[in-house]
Amino acid sequence: MAMKKILLLSAVLALCNSFPSLAQNSAPTPIPIIDEIPTSQDRAPPAPMTLLVDATDTQRAIFRVKQNIPIEKTGINYLLYPKWLPGKHAPRGAIDALSGLKITANGKQLTWTRDPIDVFAFKVDVPQGAQSLDIEFQFLSPIQSREGRIVVTPEMMNIQWEQVALYPAGYYTRNIDVKPSILLPTKWTGVAALDGAVKTGNRIDYGLTSFETLVDSPMFAGKHFRKWDLGNNVTLNVFGDEAKNLEAKPEHIAAHRALVDEALILFGSKHFDRYEFLLALTNKLGGIGLEHHRSSENTRARDYFTNYDNTATSRGLLPHEIIHSWNGKFRRPEGLWTPDYRTPMQDNLLWLYEGQTSYWDLVLGARSGLQGKDIVLGEWARHAAYYCNQAGRQWRSVEDTTHDPITAARKPKPFASWQRREDYYSEGSLVWMAVDMTLRAETANAKSLDDFARAFFGINDGDWGTVTYNFDTIVKTLNAIHPYDWASFLDKRLRQSGQAAPVEGIELGGYQLVWKEKPNAYEKEVMANRKNLSLSYSLGLSLAANGGITGVLWDSIAFNKGIVGGSTIIAVDGKAYSHSLMQDVITKAKADKKPFTLLIKRGDLYNSYEMDYYDGLRFPHLEPKSAGEQTLDKLLLPRR
Repeated sequence: MAMKKILLLSAVLALCNSFPSLAQNSAPTPIPIIDEIPTSQDRAPPAPMTLLVDATDTQRAIFRVKQNIPIEKTGINYLLYPKWLPGKHAPRGAIDALSGLKITANGKQLTWTRDPIDVFAFKVDVPQGAQSLDIEFQFLSPIQSREGRIVVTPEMMNIQWEQVALYPAGYYTRNIDVKPSILLPTKWTGVAALDGAVKTGNRIDYGLTSFETLVDSPMFAGKHFRKWDLGNNVTLNVFGDEAKNLEAKPEHIAAHRALVDEALILFGSKHFDRYEFLLALTNKLGGIGLEHHRSSENTRARDYFTNYDNTATSRGLLPHEIIHSWNGKFRRPEGLWTPDYRTPMQDNLLWLYEGQTSYWDLVLGARSGLQGKDIVLGEWARHAAYYCNQAGRQWRSVEDTTHDPITAARKPKPFASWQRREDYYSEGSLVWMAVDMTLRAETANAKSLDDFARAFFGINDGDWGTVTYNFDTIVKTLNAIHPYDWASFLDKRLRQSGQAAPVEGIELGGYQLVWKEKPNAYEKEVMANRKNLSLSYSLGLSLAANGGITGVLWDSIAFNKGIVGGSTIIAVDGKAYSHSLMQDVITKAKADKKPFTLLIKRGDLYNSYEMDYYDGLRFPHLEPKSAGEQTLDKLLLPRR
């Protein structure tokens, strides 16, 4: 045996020697990653920057930028383009659109190089004697939607200052002063929550402000403009594709004015000296809903006012944004406040930042009259139904979805109900409803989440700085309102996967989730406006007007048949697809207990699917569990 082992070993060695490359593969060692960019310090540059944006080229949607940036020293300097952007919760800086960068000092053009580790940083060797850098570049905004969000049309534009400015490395952005100016097309009006505006022809020069405030103060500008005073130093500024889009009735404006009143009653303070709603009513400019401390930045369909009775579902956006002045801008998770736009943001407390805002936007929508109670209850029913049927909750917590702005960049997903998306918004809303209803139940309605709003967000009236918080701060505030194991309560529902569907707040509020054959008021309006059909809780499908399958619920009958998104239903039981036909066939199958057939096209393939589904149409609703006024009803009553 020993001799055989020796012979075998010799054979193996011989084989290895016959392939010398196996033992001699190249094996590099990594180079060290050295960050040479100065760390931000809580100090100011030697002098303010100036910024001039020429926004007159609406034909080609080009912004032409000129800056002067004072420097503290000669030699190596770094200029930064904003990367991690507040409100977007992710590195969304549009660096790809910056073009034609030219840097000069004392009239001499300098050579710059992009940092290979942080490609949003530009390295410049500044010669002796220079005290500032003159910068020129163009921001080439998208001219087709496939290139990104459209921000310039022949009628209006949206200027986001972080897209058209560089800033020096080494300083907190709140300490970098800047004097901004903008050139607009002739006879256009521009509005931004910036102070000291002086208008000369088509140029607006603003007073000195911090770079942090500048980035937090976007502009809408356009040909067709109206504004309304909502009281309390709040203005509704509206731009339209056409002048007729601005024909609001007095009762429409009264509801927006009531929104401001209800917000101030809820929080008991103001964290702005003035607030500008910036609203574009457009079918051309790209959609946006973004919060800022002293303004909103929103688009809605051009018929927001002119088709008012049918746009209630879209009227929750402005309540959401003004609430963010308190929740998200004044009070902010400690990991989401950063000293500059280079430091990564930590999103894990977005279930308060966005989740509680999503709760209050529905409450204030109802209290102000911007949205009817049927719309608000319908939206909560929609959320509750989704999470009662969302398989992804088995493996992924609500808090883990707070990282989606970074990991998924808000792009579509093939099976969102399994992968999960940014559920911290809507499931967060239901969790905060559970907190509210628990407070009310525990204290015989003596305490509620209104008390939390005042205690947590209502501090330091008049302060429009930022106060940060962490998980313990939230728990401490809740316990001060009413002692309870709030740490475990929130940890279980938000940080742990595999939890029960979040309907306890609905049930404590005196309502229950039920299923009906007709959609609730919210679903009905959404489907009518979008021309889609939700069959999520029957077949497990979401359908476009032409039968296109836009979503498939994980583990639904459609999913288990192998049907996927991106396909199109061509025919139902041999007849050309329509929403009404599909609903009629599902209803008929419930009555006669016979399967029906879908002909589905995927790419250039056609497949027939027999659907043995007999439970009929199922749409979610919230209904009172008993007669009389329920706690949820009281929650939605006006406070003024």
